[in-house]
Amino acid sequence: MDASAPSLSVVIPVYRSAAILPELLRRLEPVLAAVAPRFEILLVDDASPDESWSTIEKLAAQHRAVRGLSLGRNYGQHAAVLAGVLEARGDIVVTLDDDLQHPPEEIPKLLAKLAEGFDVVYGAPLAEQHGILRDLASRVTKLALASAMGAEVARDVSAFRAFRTRLREAFRDYRSPYVSIDVLLAWGTTRFAAVRVRHDPRRTGTSNYSFGRLVSHALNMATGFSVAPLRFASLVGFAFTLFGTGVLAYVLGRYLLEGTSVPGFPFIASVIAIFSGAQLFALGIIGEYLARMHFRMMGRPPFTVRARAPGSPE
Repeated sequence: MDASAPSLSVVIPVYRSAAILPELLRRLEPVLAAVAPRFEILLVDDASPDESWSTIEKLAAQHRAVRGLSLGRNYGQHAAVLAGVLEARGDIVVTLDDDLQHPPEEIPKLLAKLAEGFDVVYGAPLAEQHGILRDLASRVTKLALASAMGAEVARDVSAFRAFRTRLREAFRDYRSPYVSIDVLLAWGTTRFAAVRVRHDPRRTGTSNYSFGRLVSHALNMATGFSVAPLRFASLVGFAFTLFGTGVLAYVLGRYLLEGTSVPGFPFIASVIAIFSGAQLFALGIIGEYLARMHFRMMGRPPFTVRARAPGSPE
């Protein structure tokens, strides 16, 4: 192994994974030892209700490379990853899930692609291991992500990623309860790439990302990191203004040419309902933006650290 190779920091958000963490480390450490002269593994407990934190403390005491962070409460996967990224000491950060759906053995593929000159490389699964609703929600989320990132690689975004640690300088001072690691990375670079990797079935339990949570995450990304919804609302308003102008021209034209007006209350009621719906839709989008401005003005942090496992910096 080349002693000049970059050092690695592997960040793993942990939630309800006490039983699987030892197996994850058993497979991860040999892979890292083969590709990096120096490496560390940061396990970030996102206020998991099981024995995850006590398991992390034991693993940190047994393995020199392991460090642990325990967050004050459950902030979500992206906030937990952000906490680990800001603590990372390596030249390159690798993130992966705690359920072994992202095989550690595939990490060298990401690093090889990164060495070609890219700043961020995603491990896009060869085949998804989710249900129909979950896949549909993932597509909705990636559409919102593409708008927020402004990058074609958004369709291949995955929690299995490798990137250069220096990119965090673009978002080191980020203060908002709404976090999307992929959007934050897009603040620091446009050099994205993706490689196809194996995606294994979840070993234990079920995913904490339900259809509703993924749709909520898509909404947060669309309104928290992009102005596309506002532009869409403007286009809707403009379209209905043209429609209203056309209706008015039709009514006036019929009156001038035939001397009669358009009969029927249903016609008028339908036009009013359409315009009212368009106005409420636009107001709802504006309200989402105002709510996010309110939360940002409060200065609420994206995460707080409750405790650190032995070996972590004070």
